[in-house]
Amino acid sequence: MIIGLIKETTDPRVALVPANLSKLTQPGFEFLVESGAGANAFFSDDDYAAHGRVTDRAEVLRSADLLISVHPLPEAEWSSLKPGATLVALFQPYVDPTVAEALDKKGFRAFSLDMIPRTTLAQAMDILSSMASISGYMAVLLGATHLSRYMPMMVTAAGTIKPAKVLILGAGVAGLQAIAMARRLGASVEAFDTRQAAKEEVESLGARFVEVEGAVDDRGAGGYAVQQSDEFLARQRAEVQARAVKADMIIATAQVRGRKAPVLVTAETINQMRPGSVIVDLAASTGGNCGLTQNNQTIQHQGVTIIGDSNLATHLPQDASVLFGNNVTNFLKLLLKDGTLTPDFANEIIRESCVASRKTEPAAA
Repeated sequence: MIIGLIKETTDPRVALVPANLSKLTQPGFEFLVESGAGANAFFSDDDYAAHGRVTDRAEVLRSADLLISVHPLPEAEWSSLKPGATLVALFQPYVDPTVAEALDKKGFRAFSLDMIPRTTLAQAMDILSSMASISGYMAVLLGATHLSRYMPMMVTAAGTIKPAKVLILGAGVAGLQAIAMARRLGASVEAFDTRQAAKEEVESLGARFVEVEGAVDDRGAGGYAVQQSDEFLARQRAEVQARAVKADMIIATAQVRGRKAPVLVTAETINQMRPGSVIVDLAASTGGNCGLTQNNQTIQHQGVTIIGDSNLATHLPQDASVLFGNNVTNFLKLLLKDGTLTPDFANEIIRESCVASRKTEPAAA
């Protein structure tokens, strides 16, 4: 069986790093790697050649029984694929609900890495968490470079500078990493989250957890935020405004799967923030937590810098690729047995991540 790895056209990351190929090697497997696949993440063709064959994109597409990528292969290239190929990528069916049907009609089996259940058993395959951790880290660093003042308290002969006040909206993986990074830089940090389970984690990192009463119970949501009532969101916005006008930096990470991100920082709030303050909105791709966020843009509004970027993991492509590749490798170990692709649909991880399935089983090598 041939496993293909391609170069991303819009992302510096690569779905598997050379060390991953050695972990996946089994009798009957052959790896084809597109030339330059890891170049933007600083992995050379020579590194890949030690574990497989480096070739051009056309050969990878027409030969691969299993094609691995970060983002889905552009639909314009589907006709270049081997009939009945299996694809593994971030298909994001919640964002594009038509992708599953389109793949199915073409006879491709597809596994979407973002659909892997966020359970204890699947932690080692949880790409969303791995990338969110990097995004939270980068959000604070990016915000600090735009901030008009120090992050830590500074005592100098010229006077004492108070620590910056950082407000984190959403205490999931990205939010917790942002808290930890902001605390390392010496900032005073507080955080909001509708999930009460987050309180202990926030406080364990040295931040203050700001509660808003009346949140919908989220214990059955599998670690995701849940849709809240309009009344609760109104109270939340009021509390956020009171905190935001005093904040030097806001890191916004709050998203609800399959829905537009809740607007927590309104234009009215921003108008009252101090000039020189910064907002980094990681929910930009789903509308943003800030009412003025423009996705993939950095703008100024009355002296407040607003950074809309949901892809901060791409700013650290080497380590992001290592973590992404490790997650993919752990997932593939469930799929690949004895030189063949043998998905066990009794396994929740396999079943939930499969978004398109062809009727015939793949042939043995």
